[in-house]
Amino acid sequence: MRGLVLALLLWPTVLPAVEPQEILADPALEARARDISDGLRCPVCRNESIDESHAEVARDIRLMVRERLVAGDSDDAIRAAVVARYGEYVLLRPTADGANLVLWLAGPAMLLGGLGLGLAVLRRRSAAQEELSLSPEEKSRLDDLLGG
Repeated sequence: MRGLVLALLLWPTVLPAVEPQEILADPALEARARDISDGLRCPVCRNESIDESHAEVARDIRLMVRERLVAGDSDDAIRAAVVARYGEYVLLRPTADGANLVLWLAGPAMLLGGLGLGLAVLRRRSAAQEELSLSPEEKSRLDDLLGG
């Protein structure tokens, strides 16, 4: 029993940083706010959504999202406003267009390049092995020299 209590105490938990006074009265708007903020990164913290971060700037972004929701903005308009203010870094799932397209394609391109390079090295190595192997005449001559 003590082990279970200790395990539960040591279990890493992420408590939401959304304060009770930030929560919207309308459950539908609050659900939209949580959905939007789930995809937004805190500019101060590393890979924490603004709902998980206790930083002041994350709180400011949460309030901005909720204010724009109450004002009637669409989810995309709210994301665009946050990106315009804080840059594309705040997106936990960046878009795959423009300059980001290079980053999205760089990983697969390097993987294919590495596979091609490895295949070329293996082919050269096998070709070099074939050149170094003895012909049947050379093998018989070597056997004659060593055997007799």
